[in-house]
Formats: sequence, structure tokens, C-alpha cells
Amino acid sequence: MAIHSGAGKTAPQSVLVNVPKLVSAYYLNEPDLEQNPEHCVAFGTSGHRGCAYDVKFNESHILSITQAICDYRKQNDIFGPLFLGKDTHALSEAAFNSAIEVLVANEVQVITQENGDFTPTPVISHAIVSYNKNHPNELADGIVVTPSHNPPEDGGFKYNPPNGGPADTDVTKWIEDRANQLLMEDLVEVELFPFAKASRSGFIRYEDLMTPYINDLENIVNLKAISDAGIKVGIDPLGGSGINFWPVIAKKYNLDLTVVNDSVDPRFAFMPLDKDGKIRMDCSSPYSMANLIALKDDFDLSIGNDPDYDRHGIVTPDGLMNPNHFLAVAIDYLLTHRDWEASVEIGKTLVSSSMIDKVTERNKRKVKEVPVGFKWFVEGLNKGKLAFGGEESAGAAFLRFDGTVWCTDKDGFIMGLLAAEILAVTGKTPSTLYKELEQEFGAPIYKRLDAPATPEQKSRLKALSADDVKADTLAGEPIMQKLTHAPGNNAAIGGLKVVTESGWFAARPSGTEDIYKIYLESFKGEEHLALLEKEAKKLVDSVIS
Repeated sequence: MAIHSGAGKTAPQSVLVNVPKLVSAYYLNEPDLEQNPEHCVAFGTSGHRGCAYDVKFNESHILSITQAICDYRKQNDIFGPLFLGKDTHALSEAAFNSAIEVLVANEVQVITQENGDFTPTPVISHAIVSYNKNHPNELADGIVVTPSHNPPEDGGFKYNPPNGGPADTDVTKWIEDRANQLLMEDLVEVELFPFAKASRSGFIRYEDLMTPYINDLENIVNLKAISDAGIKVGIDPLGGSGINFWPVIAKKYNLDLTVVNDSVDPRFAFMPLDKDGKIRMDCSSPYSMANLIALKDDFDLSIGNDPDYDRHGIVTPDGLMNPNHFLAVAIDYLLTHRDWEASVEIGKTLVSSSMIDKVTERNKRKVKEVPVGFKWFVEGLNKGKLAFGGEESAGAAFLRFDGTVWCTDKDGFIMGLLAAEILAVTGKTPSTLYKELEQEFGAPIYKRLDAPATPEQKSRLKALSADDVKADTLAGEPIMQKLTHAPGNNAAIGGLKVVTESGWFAARPSGTEDIYKIYLESFKGEEHLALLEKEAKKLVDSVIS
């Protein structure tokens, strides 16, 4: 795909969302599942997302999903409080209020941030885990109203069960089916309590969720080392939900943090356009992060996060780090600077860089390779069996100093602060340390792209078995592995991964578009990567056509 001419430049007025019109569409547009099946509730890897204009994220959707969550809680004896958070997207406030009306009507005890402030995803996860540690007989869960880094016109709604992490497929499928049933029946079984009276109902507690999280940070990151070294850190919250946390963190731990952009605007008018010309708060994109990259020489290190703070972007004087590169450096550092049990494993998604495998093996630990989705790391983090869980899309979390669980969702705060700790303790930026890894193991080239596929072809790709792949070689090398199930937990990957000694590719169908996504990595250079790409496409097309 060609790079948009405006990529990396501040969004023009013409592309900014009309917030009043968008919010009106949230309340006025009604889904009709019989005539338009695409209006149904559909949970992806991070909840239900969509735009009100397209009748995919509207009041009826949120009322039905919230009622389905209440029904799920009753069926599974979840009687503790529900922690409710929201990010800074335009539709998040409206959906938050809709959820309140249903939760209170179902007599669910809601805990939300005082003063109606925003609450990042990792803070909700941390609150759930902390509460349930002290109340094992009265388990809490949570909802975060966020579409993550999606464009300003989108809304999102995700459920975190009592384990604190993203809900597993069996949970989301149950909620999805129940919500669509409620929509088909015109919401007759949805219980509602007027929002104006909800705050006086006794079922909403406005609490300070910020302070417990911030006070606990010293138990997972060496903040004293950052302070003592005087590391100068730039922060661009990208208009997200963690914006009010940074000044408090800086004051409490005596850190030299500078928030370079304190704007909160549901239009995200301050954002540079992403590669396709859309506004997208993607902290792993050099185009979306152009403003912070321009300041790279003003700080020792800079941090960017997406709106719900479950992702991180690390900028050094060398520029924005590739997410895979920072994951490898973070894992190598943690395994040599934490006194964790020798048995703990490192979790990675099967489309993450093989550099992670090399670093982990050198540190005499095991890699647990799982399908795409952070939900696969939740149990391991909760039980302290996974020291680290990371995704190629710049999301990760790790254990406390004492080897116990911190949170079970991606945490952009701790990953950004870890980058500063690495610099403070080693005296080297994470990008410098990655160059040292390349000298030790080689310099892999990683690429992701999209290829067209019909719905039928996508179904075939998702249902592949290793026996369907007849090829013996790939890009001039013998094929070592043909994977349709992840080696770490034998879960279906919904696609295919093929591995050789010097490279690999993985292909999986998109859940929303008529394409399949293909990920590639070569340790032999650009020419080998190009050959890998050509043969990977040919191989996939041969088995799905």
C-alpha cells in the first residue's frame, strides 16, 4: 500500500470527526440484525469495536452487551464489584453512561475513577487483580470503554473477567451471543435505571484508582535508579487516558518527566496522520509518532502510549524503536536484572520476532509461543509462571520484583518506565542494546503485509492442517516446521506458520476484511526476505485455492 501524502503531518480540518454528529449517531442509529447482519455485536481480540455511523457501535449495542455481561456474572457467581474505566475517544463517555444505566439496574456494585476521570486499561486490570487477591470469595471484574488506538470516530467496549485480563474466547462468545439475542428481541430483557438517578442509587462508588496504582509502581520498576541517574524523559500521551498520571508519577518518584503534549481532544486534532491518511493513535507507527520523534534529541528517552495505555512506543536519539526490537531488549534485561525463579517462561505470540527466542534461550529460559492475543498470557502471569508476556503490536506486561503478578493486561506505563530503567542501570539506550543483540545473533528483517482473500479462502486458511502444506522448502531452505497450532499451548492459530533455519512466515485471515495478514522475518537480508515473501504468498494461495 502506498504511503499517504499527508502521513506524518498534522491532520487537516477536513478529516476531523464532527463530534456532535457522531454522538447523535450513537443514540439515533438503530441496528437491524435481520436486514443487516453486519450490525451484530462481534467481539475481536480486544472486545467489540465499531463506528456509530456504520451502526456498529450504538447505544443499543452497549445496552445489550452490558446486560449480557450482567447475565454472565450471575451465571458464574461473580458478585464482587465491577471496575469501570473509559478512555478519551468521543464515544467513550456516551457508552460509559449507557453501561452505568444497565449495571445499576442489575444492582452491580460499580467502582469508577473519582471526578469522572479517565482510567487506563492496565489500571483496571491492576485494580481487579489487587482486589481479588484480598477478596477471594467475592471476586471483582471490569469493563474498559475503549477502541484502543483506533481512529477518533470509533468506539470500543471490552470485558475483563476476574482474572483481570482480556476475556477468553469462550467468555466473549457467550457474551456476544447473548447480546445479539437481546438485540433481536428489541432489548425487552435489558434492565435500565435512569443515569440521572444512578449516582444516588448506592451502586456507584467513585474512588481514587490512580494513587494505589502509582504507589505500587516501585514494586515492579526500579524508579530510584531512574531518579538517581537523572534520566530526562519526554512523554506524549497522544491525548490518552494516562495523561493525568505522569505528573503524579514524576512528583512521587522525583523523576525528570516532561509531558510534551497535554491536549485532550476527542477529535485528536493534534495527531499526525498515519500511513494511510487516517488519524490513528498508534504509538508503534513512525507517522503517528512524528511529533515525539521530532523531539528525540531533546530527551534521553521518550515514551508514547495509545489512548487506553495498553501499548507503548519507545523513542531514543536513534528514533522510534521497532516493537519487536524493544521486546527483545526488555526480555534480555529483565532476565539478567530480576531475581525470578529459574522455571518462569517468556511468553510471545507466534508472529513476534525470533530474536526473542534467541535471547531467551541464551538466558537459559523457555519460550512459550502462543496464538495472537494477550489473553493467552493471562493464566501464566496470574500464577507467576510467565515472567513476561509480549505481543509484536507493542503490548506487554511482566512480573513484580518478587515474581508475583502485577496485572494481566498489557501495560504501557511499566514498559515505558522499564525503558528508562534500562538506560539508567546500563548507561545504554534500548536501541543501542538492540544493536548489540544484532552483533551477537544477526540482524533480522521483519515485515507485515496484507494479501487479498475471499471469505471462502479465509475459511480454508483458518481450517488448515499441517498436512495440507505439501512444500518441503521455502526460500531455498528446508522447512523445519509447519504449524497450525501454537507450540506453547497447542491452541489453533487460525492460520499457518512455516519456519526454516533463517526465516519464517505466518499467515492468518482478517476477521473484518477480505484479506489475510502475512508476517515475515529473515535473518539473511532483504533479498532473502523478498524471496520469502514471494514464496510465502504462492504457498498460501496454493493451499487455500
